[in-house]
Amino acid sequence: MRKLRVPLSNFQFGEVSPSLISRTDSKVYSSSAQKVENFFLRAEGGVIKRAGLSNIHEFDTTVNTAKVQQHRIIPYIFSDDERYIISLENLKIRVFRVDTSFNVTLATTLTQDSSNAALPFTHDNIHEVTYAQSGDTMFIAHQTFMVRKLVRTGLTSFAVETYTFDQNSANTIVHQPYFSFQTPGVTLDPSATSGSGVTFTTSSAYWDTTGSQQGGNYPDSKHIGINFRYNDSEFQITSVQSATQATGTVFGNLKRRLKVDSFRTSEGVGTVEVTLLNHGLAANGAFTVDNASAVGGIARSNLNGARTVSEVIDDNTFTFTAGANATSAAAGGGTPTLETHAPVTEWSEQSYSALRGFPAAVAFHQNRLWYGGTLGQPDGLWGSKTGTFFNFDVGEAADNDALDLTASIGDINTIRHIISNKDLHVFTSTDEFIVPALQGAVTTPTNASIERQTSFGSSFLRPYLYDGATVFVDSSGSMVREFIFSDAVKGYTGQPISTLSSHLINTPIQMAMLSGAIGRAENYLFIVDADGSIAVFNSNRVEQRAGWTQFTSQGSFHSVCVIDTRVYAVVKFDKGDGTNKYFLCEFSNSFNTDLAKTYSGTNGVFSVSSDFANGAVVDVVNGTFYLGSFTVSGGNVDVSSVDSSISSAEIGLKFDVTLKTNPIDAQVADGPLTGQPRTVQRVVLDLNNTLSVTVNNTNLIIRQVTDDMSQPRNAVTGKQEFRLLGFGRDPQITITQNAPLALQINSIVAEVAF
Repeated sequence: MRKLRVPLSNFQFGEVSPSLISRTDSKVYSSSAQKVENFFLRAEGGVIKRAGLSNIHEFDTTVNTAKVQQHRIIPYIFSDDERYIISLENLKIRVFRVDTSFNVTLATTLTQDSSNAALPFTHDNIHEVTYAQSGDTMFIAHQTFMVRKLVRTGLTSFAVETYTFDQNSANTIVHQPYFSFQTPGVTLDPSATSGSGVTFTTSSAYWDTTGSQQGGNYPDSKHIGINFRYNDSEFQITSVQSATQATGTVFGNLKRRLKVDSFRTSEGVGTVEVTLLNHGLAANGAFTVDNASAVGGIARSNLNGARTVSEVIDDNTFTFTAGANATSAAAGGGTPTLETHAPVTEWSEQSYSALRGFPAAVAFHQNRLWYGGTLGQPDGLWGSKTGTFFNFDVGEAADNDALDLTASIGDINTIRHIISNKDLHVFTSTDEFIVPALQGAVTTPTNASIERQTSFGSSFLRPYLYDGATVFVDSSGSMVREFIFSDAVKGYTGQPISTLSSHLINTPIQMAMLSGAIGRAENYLFIVDADGSIAVFNSNRVEQRAGWTQFTSQGSFHSVCVIDTRVYAVVKFDKGDGTNKYFLCEFSNSFNTDLAKTYSGTNGVFSVSSDFANGAVVDVVNGTFYLGSFTVSGGNVDVSSVDSSISSAEIGLKFDVTLKTNPIDAQVADGPLTGQPRTVQRVVLDLNNTLSVTVNNTNLIIRQVTDDMSQPRNAVTGKQEFRLLGFGRDPQITITQNAPLALQINSIVAEVAF
């Protein structure tokens, strides 16, 4: 019988799909495993057992498994020493403070906004909301409600406010986005230029007539309270009488500003020709001129004031008679305004409302606040004025004016996420776009453009910057991709990064990114799946390595977020009596088990009634010793039969740890061993700081009979040999634990006999 030593020196590709089990020719095969459960991939190629979950807070939420998420935790970082975990819930926000020692305490619970109205967050929308933070204010967005601001008002106090736009000093103009929702050619005809009770008549059906008519009005119309733009002025609808008639209040006067020098005079006559695009005026129509400058010898006083249309030349030109004759033919007049209520086709409605929907996406980029994707304008993208996050006035397209863009390519592109990178990344339901950053210049109204790059579409999971790319889950909900610039195609690509481990991506519901923490220097991406597991990704582009592992527990993961170097999760656990509850936990190297705490007791008896019900089976660890599993009785855990001297112990729930290799294969002189009967006779593990490991049901023995049993056990670092039995056509090495203690595997060497 021949023997061969097969080194498994690294697991850099992590857990791979079972469909790769026969790809012994691939470099991935020898650097991956069939199962990598509850391990982190290390940069050096080995694996280390994940940290346990400390029990921080038990939520009072009644578990409803029909909801995608009932708690969504997100980070709120105000400063290095003032950090918070935000829990979005049904009609509620809970704020947890993370102090400088990383102690977590509930700071406040909010159920109303600053106007005493109920919060708009529900179990049906919290998994879809997007958010962005600037200073002490977090903006939270969803298509079904106006953006909310979560404002930090003190060390442990917060308030929720509805986002409002700035107004001009006279409160007659709201600096918000507007859009012409009417079909082309539909006119709006106001009955007056100022005041309340002004009638606005459209040439075809436009006004919302939700509900029943009462007293000649539709009191449930969604147009009530909506602002409109008529030329350069605004009005608000106060009632709706029919699909073609509404009543409203004009803010100030209905005016229209002319372009510079739009007046023309002819020598010897008082006729003034006016150029005004789509003026809407008719012969003998009245209007008022204001702020006109002298032109052709006609003084200001003979131009300004009440005037009447003498002749309509065309849709863009008309004449009126001034108060004096011109002394010369000239063009001028400055930039006057015309007060008029003539019917026009160019009018617009505020973009954000209960009727048209609200922004689905929010981000900060280049000192602007960006919104995107309403129900009425699914491909709309708006950027605020520079440094003024409450002003979206497009003005005259100055460099610091607001931006109003549309990702219009003929398809329906509902914007779901906006991510600030070197360029602004825009993820929609069908395509991926960018607003490119120009070399040496910032984005302005005159140079801004939105360009399609790829066509995979994005799910509702918030994308994250990771390893130089923006990582997102595509619209299929089953593939994780990286959106990154490629010199080869001179544009962005959306290469898949989960192909080899696609079985670990199971209807993802949330993503978070960690940069070096939990005792590790690597970066990790956490994706919470609907089945309660977490797919964990680690990569290094320079070293061309990337791999996935899976985190599981006796409960099920529900949400995850990262605060600096700490990872927190909401996990659903059975308390032991069939009652499921959500718990806020932290991945902590201080613990070996989940839902764990350090309990104080007497003579080996510990009260755990605050966390576990009678009948719960829990695990007890004391330092480097695993005392075993115990059943809670009378609210206590009694380990006195094992050790009655201890007064402090870790009590929690152990979790499975599994590293199952691909079938051990090798290439020999007469071909591969694939399919041939063979056995793994001996396995050598290179361990580091390990207290418990089992190889194919053979346990690591740490203690010898000559050891002093009263002293802590010393963790094993170095090579350890395990002898195995059994033949098979696909021999594998399965590494587990029989005790929830430290475990790190640097490499494996398998001795194969055939």
